[in-house]
Amino acid sequence: MKIVGLQAVYTAFSHIFFIVLTFWAIRSLRFDALIKRDHVPQAQLILVFLAIAIGYNVSSFFLSLVEQAHNFIYLLH
Repeated sequence: MKIVGLQAVYTAFSHIFFIVLTFWAIRSLRFDALIKRDHVPQAQLILVFLAIAIGYNVSSFFLSLVEQAHNFIYLLH
């Protein structure tokens, strides 16, 4: 049970880390031309959702990659 709890902690940490990292990277892009006047809150919400979607997928990719690298041990036996 401890292993499951530990896995939940590093999965949650990984998701949050990659979401924050993606949000930081997205903020460097210029979306000024795409945003209509008086629609800044909606544009900010879209950027947050975009960061969540991309960050979650990147985190899932890296967690899957680590899991598959761990499973290579069974190939050698």
